[in-house]
This record gives sequence, structure tokens and C-alpha cells, in this order.
Amino acid sequence: MRTLATGLLVLMFAIFLATSLTRFDWPWLPYLQAFAEAGMIGACADWFAVVALFRHPLGLPIPHTAIVPNNKDRIGGALGRFVSNNFLSPAVLTAKIREIDIAGWMARRLSNPATARGIARRTAEALPQIVQALPRDQLNGFVTRAIRQGLEAIPAAPLASELLSLFWAQGQTQALVESAISKAAAALVDHRDMIKSKVAQKSSRFIPRWVDAIVADKIVSGLAQLLEEMRAPDHPWRVELGTAVEGLIRDLAEKPEMFARGEELKAEILGNAVVLEQVGRLWARIESRLESESYIDPLSDSLERALIGFGDWIIRDEQVGATMNRWLGVALLRIIAPRRAEIGIFIAQVVERWDSKTLVNRLELQVGRDLQYIRINGTLVGGLVGLIIFTARKWF
Repeated sequence: MRTLATGLLVLMFAIFLATSLTRFDWPWLPYLQAFAEAGMIGACADWFAVVALFRHPLGLPIPHTAIVPNNKDRIGGALGRFVSNNFLSPAVLTAKIREIDIAGWMARRLSNPATARGIARRTAEALPQIVQALPRDQLNGFVTRAIRQGLEAIPAAPLASELLSLFWAQGQTQALVESAISKAAAALVDHRDMIKSKVAQKSSRFIPRWVDAIVADKIVSGLAQLLEEMRAPDHPWRVELGTAVEGLIRDLAEKPEMFARGEELKAEILGNAVVLEQVGRLWARIESRLESESYIDPLSDSLERALIGFGDWIIRDEQVGATMNRWLGVALLRIIAPRRAEIGIFIAQVVERWDSKTLVNRLELQVGRDLQYIRINGTLVGGLVGLIIFTARKWF
């Protein structure tokens, strides 16, 4: 573009020179000469204007030239304020964030097996370096405090009520009772001889041994029969156990004294030095496992399945995606908008750190093509204006 603009100036000069030196007396020749003369003036004037933006024309220190390098700091500050006020204002950011489906983009990426596999693999491979780079003592303290604070924030009695209610509703407690009955019946059979020995020891020495044996057999048989009867769900003892468990569930959820007792037990457990020591041991075992590479493939596969499942969940449930977009939008707005002045200052500082040559080169690469159009237009418009003036002078 610069060659084209300069070539047009050379063309105007050639036309002016040819029309000035020719011996022909054509009536239109003066008009062409006037056009070429004015075109040269316009081309030179606009060349001076364009060059003066970035440097001194012909190296001469003419006032108000080399505008960009001489005002680099002011341009940087203006650019920073322009970006912060017009692009990072809360209204603009809010409108733009609403247009962007961040959750949808993330879900589509995660639901792609290749993408999920790559993220999971890199995460699993980087985990040892991340863990080793963290200060162990501070990390242990942080994990311990986090676990302690998390447990302290959860009321013990209502949580126990919920868990017990869940186990009771799912039949886990009933299964535990069935298992206890089976183990008790097996223990009676296995320890029949010991029971007979204990009966004989407690019996009078005047009672024959065979009587003690009959009594012991009767005890074992009676207990075995009782345990067998307790297998029936409608057995009175089973019904009474169910009533007691349901009452305990209600008491844990409703009674203040149970709540207070639960908090006391929780405080005792959390204050136990053994619990804190176990957290440290657990972290040491995790670190030792991470030192070997045998964990990478299982962990990577688990993370991959989790990421794909998470992405599919967001895609299937539009409400989840809308909620995530709202949360992410609020988070971005709270992070960026309050710091827009700092971002503007950062932009200004970056521009100030550039040397003048770097700034000039970057701006010229961005707007130089359009600036050469100014030179071309100046040549043609200047020629036309000169032609009009010459014609008006001739006619009037």
C-alpha cells in the first residue's frame, strides 16, 4: 500500500513534468497540469501527516511530529481507561456473560471421551508434582482444620438420625439383626460343650453330672429355638426392636438433650489426639501411594468416567446448566468488574514499558494500510480540488 501511494505521487510528478515541458498547445493540457500539480501537493501534505504520527518527517525535529512516541504514556493511559470503561463495565459484562453458554461449552467438551481422557490423564500425571510441591506440615494442618471445621458445622444427633433412618428404611438394620441371630445360633452349637462345663461348675456337687448335662442341653435347645423364632419379622422382640429404633430416630432428631449429648461426643472425638494423628497417617499413606506410577491408570480411568458423566449430566438437565451459568456469571462479574480500574492500569503499564520503536511498529501494522489510503485519497482529492480551483479561475 505504501508503494502504491508513493507510485501515485510519482505519477502526478511525471504528468506535471510532461505537461510543463511539452511544446504542444492543446487546450486541455493546462487542466491536466493543474490536476497533477494539486495532486502532488495533496500527496505530499498527507504523506507528511501520516509520517508525523509515528516519526519526524525526513528526520527533522519539526514541532508536533512523532506524535505517537512522544505521547506514549498518555496513549497507554487513555487506552487502559477506554478498555476498562467501555468493555469491562458491569452492564457490558453482564450482557456479554448472558450471551455465553459457559456450562454448555464445558459440558460438550467434557462429554467428548478424547477431551475427558486427556484432562484426566494430565491431572493424574501432575498430581504427584502438585502434592510434593505443597508444604506437608501446612497442608496437614489445613486438611485437619478443614475436616474439623466441616465436622463441627454438622450437628451430630440430626445426622445420626438421618443415617439411622436411612439404614432402617433400606433394611440394613434388619439385615444386621438377621446376621446377629445367625451368628448367635452358630455360637451356641460351637460352644455347647463349654456351656455344659459352665453349668456343671455352677451346679451343686450333690447333683449328678448327667442331670447337669440334661439341663445344659435344655438351655442350649431353648436358646436355639428362641433364636429361630426371632427370625420371623413379626416376632414380639423384633417388633419391640423396631419400635425402639424408630423412637431413637425421633429422639435424635427432636430432643434437645440428645442434640447436646451428640455435640459432646463429637467434641470428645474431635479433641482426641489419636484422630488428628490418624489424619496425618492417612496423608502419609496417600503420598506413599502417589510415589509409584501404578495409581495413574486407575485414577485416570476414574477421572475420565467422572468427567464424562458430569458433562452428560449438564447436557441432560437444562436446569443444572442454567444454574451453573448463573453461578459462573456472578463469579466472573464479581472478579472482573471490581478490578476493571486495575486492568486499565495494567494495560497502561504494559504500553508504557514498550519502547517507542515497538509501539510504532505495532500500531503501524494495525492501521498502516488504512493510513496509506489517506495518502492515496489525498492525492486524488487534492488533484480534483486543484482542478476545480484552476477551472474557476479560468472561467471567472
